[in-house]
Amino acid sequence: MLVTSYVAFLLLLALCLGLELTARRAVPVQPVPTASTNPSFRGFQTLFLRGYLLALWADWLQGPYLYKLYRHYSFLESQIAILYVCGLASCVLLAPAAAWLPQALGRRRTCLLFCIAYSACCLTKLSRSYFVLLFGRILGGLSTSLLATAFEAWYVHRHLEVHDFPAEWIPSTFTRAASWNHGLAVAAGLVANLLAEWLGLGPVAPFLLAVPCLTACGWVLISHWGPTQARFTRSCMEGLRCLLSDRRVLLLGAVQALFESVLYIFVFLWTPVLDPHSPPLGIIFSCLMAASMAGSSLYRLASSARYRLQPGQLLCLSVLLAFFSFFMLTFSTVPGQPRPGESFLAFLLLELACGLYFPAVSFLQGRIIPEERRTAVLTWFRLPLHLLACLGLLALHGEVSGTGGGEGGAGTRHMFGGCAAMMLAALLAVISLFTLSRHDSDLRLESVQGEGDI
Repeated sequence: MLVTSYVAFLLLLALCLGLELTARRAVPVQPVPTASTNPSFRGFQTLFLRGYLLALWADWLQGPYLYKLYRHYSFLESQIAILYVCGLASCVLLAPAAAWLPQALGRRRTCLLFCIAYSACCLTKLSRSYFVLLFGRILGGLSTSLLATAFEAWYVHRHLEVHDFPAEWIPSTFTRAASWNHGLAVAAGLVANLLAEWLGLGPVAPFLLAVPCLTACGWVLISHWGPTQARFTRSCMEGLRCLLSDRRVLLLGAVQALFESVLYIFVFLWTPVLDPHSPPLGIIFSCLMAASMAGSSLYRLASSARYRLQPGQLLCLSVLLAFFSFFMLTFSTVPGQPRPGESFLAFLLLELACGLYFPAVSFLQGRIIPEERRTAVLTWFRLPLHLLACLGLLALHGEVSGTGGGEGGAGTRHMFGGCAAMMLAALLAVISLFTLSRHDSDLRLESVQGEGDI
C-alpha cells in the first residue's frame, strides 16, 4: 500500500485545492463584514486561536500512531481495546467534571489544567507498563473532555462579557478555527510519519513532540489570555432540562451520539485493518484528514448561494455516505480475504462524510440549542456518545478474545456491520428531526429561505 497511499495523498490534496478555490469563488451565504473588519475583534480572535490551535496541533500529533505504539509494546488487540475503552469511559465519567471545572477553577485555569494533564498523558507513552498506559488513557479522556469544553467556554465568556462583541460574531471564530484545524490534522500526519518512520524514531516520537507544543500553549494562556472569574451555576441540570423539553434537541442529540460514537470505533479499527499491509501510517492519517478537509470545502460550496443546499440536506447526505462506507467495510474485511484497497477507499469516504457532517450539525446546534445552554447540552450529548463507543469496543474485545480476532477477523467485520446499523438509526433520527421542523425557518440558511422545505 506504500505507492497507493502516496498517490492518494497527492490526489486528495489536488481535490482539496480545487474545491477550496471553487468554494471561495462562490458567493458566501452569510458574510460577516463587520466582524472581519473590526480590528479589536480580529486581535482578540487571533489571540484565542494562537492558544487553541496549539492545543489542537498537540492533539492531532497523537492520532496516527497510538494503536501502533501499543502494538510496538507487544500488547494484544484485546488488551488495546481495553485501553481505548478506559479512555472513552473516563470521558463519560469525567465529562460532568469537565463542564464544572471552568466554573469552579476559572476558565483559563481549566485550560492550563488541560495542558498539564495532556502533557502527563503523552509522557506515560514512554512506559511499557500496561497500568501506566492505562492511567495515561484516563488522563487522555480528561484532557479530551477539557479540550471540547474549556477553550470554547473561555472564548464565549470573554467575547460576550468582557469585550461585549455581538453574539453573531462567535461562529466566525470557530469557522476560522475549523479551517485551520483541517490543515493542522493533515500536517500532523506528515510530521508524525517523518518522526516515526522516515527518521526512524519510533511510534513514541510524535507523543514526545506534543509535550513542547502543550508547553507553548500553556505559556500563551499564562502570558496573553486574561483570567475569568470562577462562578458556580446549575448549568448541567439546566442543560438536561433543555434536552428533555425540546424534541428537536433530543433528536439532534441522538444523531450526534450515533454518528460520533462510530467514529471512535473507526479510530480504533483503521490501524489494525490497514497496518498488516505495511502502509506509512502518518501518510494514511494525512489522507484521511485531507478527505475530511475536502468534505468541509464541499459543504461550503454546496451551501453557498450558487447551489443553495440546506444544512439538513447535507446532514442527510453525510449520514448516507457514512452508512455506505461501513457497508463497504463489511465486505472488504471478510476473514481470510481482506481487501485493503477497498477498506482504504471506504475510510476515505467516511472522512469525506465527516467533513460534511460537522459543519452541518454545528449550524443546527447553533439554531436549535440556546446559546446560554449550549455547553451544558453538548456535555449531555457526549455521554451516550462515549457509552455507545465503549459498548462497541467491549463487544469487539469479547469477540477478539474468544476467536483470536486480528486483521480481517470476524469481530472486526461484525463491528463494521453494527456501525452500519447505527448509521441507519442516525438517518431515521435525521428524517424525524426535519419532519418535525419542516417549516421552521430557523433551521434554514437565510439566503435560501422561502424556496421550499428542507
